[in-house]
Amino acid sequence: MKRALIVVDVQNDFCEGGALAVGGGAATAYSIAEVLKQWQDADPPDRVYDYVVATRDHHIDPGEHFSDNPDYVTSWPPHCVANTDGAAFHPNLDPQPFDAIFNKGEYSSGYSGFEGTAQNGLGMADWLRTHDVTHVEIVGIATDHCVRATALDAAHHGFNTQVTLDLTAGVAPDTTNRALHDMRAAGVRLRGEPVVRAA
Repeated sequence: MKRALIVVDVQNDFCEGGALAVGGGAATAYSIAEVLKQWQDADPPDRVYDYVVATRDHHIDPGEHFSDNPDYVTSWPPHCVANTDGAAFHPNLDPQPFDAIFNKGEYSSGYSGFEGTAQNGLGMADWLRTHDVTHVEIVGIATDHCVRATALDAAHHGFNTQVTLDLTAGVAPDTTNRALHDMRAAGVRLRGEPVVRAA
């Protein structure tokens, strides 16, 4: 049994001051960085995770996902455009000791990290399986969108899945509560309390 931490979309455009800011995003980035530092500082036999990976929105032409008149349900203002500062990991997320980074959404909405690919072309499910990972813990932004989608796909692919809610940030109470319901119904374990703050 090996365990991986999946850090979802902790990017500038999803934190305060970004194009699609989520309240508490910068604080979430800092809190995750503290976990990563403890992980790095631990001796390998004592490490909670065997691997740490990250996802990031990396949009080139995602079609109707971008809109000048977004409905904030299926369409959004342009964000995390590939090779821009908005797509970069937030500076509070330091260290960044990622064993793999999965870019997603280049030509689609790309909510789930399992839609992304690593530099070697492997999708997340295949990457995790080739590294004998059976358990995943998911943190990041946003609880009600990309964290939700990644967790649901992780459970669908047969991984033992946990979301640590106090290391996530949600957009709004209603959509976050629906996401929590969906994740529980899919067998995802939820730990902690969700963070939902005004952007």
